[in-house]
Amino acid sequence: MDYEISYYSKAVQDEILALPDTLAARYIVLTRRMLAIGPNLGEPHTKSVGTGLFELRLKGSEGIARVFYCTLVGKRIVMLH
Repeated sequence: MDYEISYYSKAVQDEILALPDTLAARYIVLTRRMLAIGPNLGEPHTKSVGTGLFELRLKGSEGIARVFYCTLVGKRIVMLH
C-alpha cells in the first residue's frame, strides 16, 4: 500500500503550491518519492525535528524552503506548515 499525503488546512496547501518554481518542482519530486517509499527520505531531504515532527527540505535556485509534516497511522503524511 502506498502512502497518502494530506494538508493540515487549505491555507497550508495554498502556501506550499505558491512556492517559487524550482522549489515547487523540488517539492513535487520529493513528495512523489514519499508517496512511493515513505516519509523518511533521509538527509539532506528530510530530518526529524522532534518527537513525531519532521521537515522536508527544499533547495532550488530561488533559495531554500522547509515544509513541516507529521505521520499518522495508516501510512498517512500530513503537511503542517
